[in-house]
Amino acid sequence: MDIALFLLGFIFMLTGILGSFLPVLPGPPLSWIGLLLLVLTRAVPNDWWFLGITFAIAAIVFALDYIIPAIGTRKFGGSKAGMIGTVVGLLVAIFFPILGIFGIIFWPFMGALIGEFINKADNKTALKAAFGSFIGFLSGTFLKFVVTIIYMGLFIAKTWEYKEGLFPFLF
Repeated sequence: MDIALFLLGFIFMLTGILGSFLPVLPGPPLSWIGLLLLVLTRAVPNDWWFLGITFAIAAIVFALDYIIPAIGTRKFGGSKAGMIGTVVGLLVAIFFPILGIFGIIFWPFMGALIGEFINKADNKTALKAAFGSFIGFLSGTFLKFVVTIIYMGLFIAKTWEYKEGLFPFLF
């Protein structure tokens, strides 16, 4: 049972990292579930402080993911159309990786710009607002990615610390 919980936890960790970039998956909460599943094994002692602190961080980052892009958009005079365009651009980058790694930067910006052009008539204002939407999106994505990578590191550290209990057939 411990191996199944470990493997399922690891899958949640990987899904959480993907969720840092995919807007439909809540990255940090999924990574936290991976940590929870690891702690639920018999080999790893229950550490409710560890789970409580990591849960609070995941919840805060989850909430900030909705606040940061709005702040970026508002600071630069953007609209909801720019934020929606950013998400559409990200989906284009993920499902049609035409430009490779540069597509993850190019397409969300283009999506924000097109969204702002649809919403606003002035080219300068649309460009500035698209930049704000894009910066807000990148900030939120970076924050989620950092948190999920740290959670993966914690997962690996806990696994390594209790490896004899988790994998008795190896040691």
